[in-house]
Amino acid sequence: MRFVAALILLAGPVAAQQSTFELPTGCEAYLTVQANSCKVEHHFTCSFDPEGHQRRVSLDENGMTYAGRIDAETQWIESIHVLSGHSERLEDSPTEPASLSDLIANGVDDYDFRTLSEQIGETRFVGQDTLTGRQVTIDGITLDETTYDITAYDDAGEVMWSSKGNEFINREWRMFLSGTGTTTIGDDSFDRDESPVEFIFPGEPGFLSARPKHECGVAIS
Repeated sequence: MRFVAALILLAGPVAAQQSTFELPTGCEAYLTVQANSCKVEHHFTCSFDPEGHQRRVSLDENGMTYAGRIDAETQWIESIHVLSGHSERLEDSPTEPASLSDLIANGVDDYDFRTLSEQIGETRFVGQDTLTGRQVTIDGITLDETTYDITAYDDAGEVMWSSKGNEFINREWRMFLSGTGTTTIGDDSFDRDESPVEFIFPGEPGFLSARPKHECGVAIS
């Protein structure tokens, strides 16, 4: 709760005007990613988290939109969705846990798990990640391309949304990075491209910048 309270303060209107994102006490950032669709992300670890866990915050032109924690297998341990005002945490014993190790070893990973939220109840996520065998280099960093296919169900078993597309993984950082995809909600579908453009490290200009740079002020379909 201490971390959540700190993030709520960091997502406020004053923080949105700051040029540098300030991490909560006990946390240390190692990477900033400037991406398409006017998004900037900061990846960091915190001394109070279990070993192998890491955190990410995402910001747009108006401030923080998301904060999440994953474990070494990239399971969604907890998430804070600032714009919708809800948070969620992973259930204790997933039916089929997400596993980055399985994806790297076998080229495919199936998952089936639930998240729990006081605001919206249970959500079940069922899907698959697959390595395409293609590697790409963006801003000097080599990434493995993946395909993904995921469907979210509410606690009554009704489809909330589904999404398909391509993402990337970085084996050293043990994380997924967004790419391109199509999300379907009911009869409506929309495309997105949140692919990384720049990787910025401690000591480099733009590290921990609170200002996204790419495709800002542009209408994104």
